[in-house]
Amino acid sequence: FEQFCINFANEKLQQHFNEHVFKMEQEEYKKEEIEWSYIEFIDNQDVLDLIEKKPIGIIALLDEACMFPKSTHQTFSTKLFQHFLSHTRFGKEKFSETDFTVSHYAGKVTYHTNTFLDKNRDYVVLEHCNVLSSSKCPFVKGLFPSLPEESSRSSYKFSSVASRFKVFISITFCVLLNLR
Repeated sequence: FEQFCINFANEKLQQHFNEHVFKMEQEEYKKEEIEWSYIEFIDNQDVLDLIEKKPIGIIALLDEACMFPKSTHQTFSTKLFQHFLSHTRFGKEKFSETDFTVSHYAGKVTYHTNTFLDKNRDYVVLEHCNVLSSSKCPFVKGLFPSLPEESSRSSYKFSSVASRFKVFISITFCVLLNLR
C-alpha cells in the first residue's frame, strides 16, 4: 500500500515535469519561433486517471471497499479486475487471485492487496478533526475541513489514508504551481 502511494506521488511529479519541461517549453519555443526538434514524451494522464479518477479509480474503489465491514482484499481485487482488466496500464498477475500490476511511467509494479484495506482504513476521532480544522495554520486547516456535528452514537468518522494523501498531493502541487 505504501509503495502504491509513493508511486502515485511519483506519477504526479512526472506529470508536473512533463507539463513544465516538455509541453510549456515547447509551446514557448513555438511562440517565439525558435527552431528545435520536437521532443516526444509519454503522457501519463491515463495512469493518473486509473489511480485517482472518481467515481471509478483504484483509490475510489479502495475507499468504497473500506467502508463495508465485510469487504476483504479478495472482494476489493475482484472489483478492480471487473473494472480495469481492459485498461492498457492495468494487469492481473497470472499466479495470484488478488495481486495486480500497474504500468507506471518508470515500469511495471505488482501490488499485493492483502494489506490495502487495513492500511487505508483510518478512523479519526471527530473531536481531533475539529481541533485540527480550527488551526491557525492554513495548510493544516485545509487538510482538515470542518465537519458538521452528527447526531451519531460514535464520534469516529471513516477517513481514508489514500484519499487524504491524494488531497495532500493536490495541495502540494498547487503550491508548486504558485512558486513558478
